Amino acid sequence: MTTVNHKGLRTWIEIDRRAIRHNYKLFRSLIPKTTKLLSVVKSNAYGHSHIDFSKEVEELGVDYIAVDSIVEGLSLRKNGIQCPILVLGHTLHVRIKDAAVHDIRVAVSSITQLHQLQKETFKRPLKIHIKVDTGLHRQGFTLDDLTEVRKFLEWNKKTKRVVVEGLFTHFAQGKDPLHPLYTKKQLGEFDTWVKEFHMLGVHPILHTAATGPTLVFPESHFDMVRIGIGLYGIWPDEKTKKYLEKKYTLKPILSWKAVVSEVKKLPKGSKIGYDSTETLKRASTVAVCPIGYWHGFSRALSSHGFVLINGKRAKVLGRVSMDMISVDVTGIKNVKVGSIATIIGKDGKDELKAEDVADSMNASTYELLTRINPLIKRLYI
Repeated sequence: MTTVNHKGLRTWIEIDRRAIRHNYKLFRSLIPKTTKLLSVVKSNAYGHSHIDFSKEVEELGVDYIAVDSIVEGLSLRKNGIQCPILVLGHTLHVRIKDAAVHDIRVAVSSITQLHQLQKETFKRPLKIHIKVDTGLHRQGFTLDDLTEVRKFLEWNKKTKRVVVEGLFTHFAQGKDPLHPLYTKKQLGEFDTWVKEFHMLGVHPILHTAATGPTLVFPESHFDMVRIGIGLYGIWPDEKTKKYLEKKYTLKPILSWKAVVSEVKKLPKGSKIGYDSTETLKRASTVAVCPIGYWHGFSRALSSHGFVLINGKRAKVLGRVSMDMISVDVTGIKNVKVGSIATIIGKDGKDELKAEDVADSMNASTYELLTRINPLIKRLYI
């Protein structure tokens, strides 16, 4: 990845546009030409900047973009995103008309929402995707709600109050290639819903597959797939990676870097950081980097996390502070103020992968990436 001009920045994120294109082409190659590709950019595009990432994938030709909230959807519209946007999370009823006005689709997943929609009128048609719960037991209608959903669809055929554009579900174990039974059970239940919709003459866009199922279960592709973590070059989990990494290559698109702000030599026995939790066992050279848990560098990395400086690993010393860390650069040549520390990414022959950093903080890769402070500049290169 080419380093960009980071002048004036203490810490920054670099996003590799070539890697985005590679991952996008990979997922396009896995699905039929008639199947749409939806890019999930919720939670600030998993920490990658939802506005900038959406511009990239829209240019590449993505069919849909999905966000978590109407707030994210409106911010994309205000920044010029034209392609269809779907809100996957709950939309407060007071924001429903905002969605209609700005041509943003919303997920509808409860009987309460159905009743609220029946009381509304819209100057511009509201497009909805009905979410059904086939086994994750989070959002969505269960089969016990089928009668109410059927009544709504029959009412809507007469009134044409909303456009039922999509029908979708989400898998609980869809990224596990070795245990397919529960996913197949969910597919069977989804098929029940599809048949009910078709019997009523409703033929929505069908979508069930996120990144994992798209890779593992081709029968889940239907009319559209929802690709989140995979477009960012990250495997959904270790099982999927081990099962498929020899067949497919995902390229991580994110690197996180910071400058060294101070370097000092300290004698053996010096105590480092708040509460003096670490004592130097030798005379050491210590570098300070202006990042901390406010930026997303977890306090769980205290005394055992690493950064890369000049291609070498520098261990975190003592507690991670709100805005600073101290690292051991003893034996690393030419470390000075202004040197670059890599928190996630490659430096020389070594690499700190997001998955490994997440493991060190006892978290998922999703959690690590989405916790990176959105105020940190994302540089697309």
